Amino acid sequence: MLVGIAVGQIAGIASMLLFKATIRPDVVIALVVGIPSVIGMLLILFSGKRWVTALGAFVLAIAPGWFGVLVTIQVVNGA
Repeated sequence: MLVGIAVGQIAGIASMLLFKATIRPDVVIALVVGIPSVIGMLLILFSGKRWVTALGAFVLAIAPGWFGVLVTIQVVNGA
């Protein structure tokens, strides 16, 4: 899960550097938190092997890392 959080932080920084489009905050929160959470929970719930469960935990841990970076960037920018 620590690796998933680190990947989420890197994804958050990369997304802020690559995309300059203005998007509503509620849509961004839904995408950043919702999609990895749903995919990770589905992988965990329907896994038949241990490595699929680990992959689900990894994907699930991406969401808080990514969200934390986006919140930190908004705080630093004064939004």
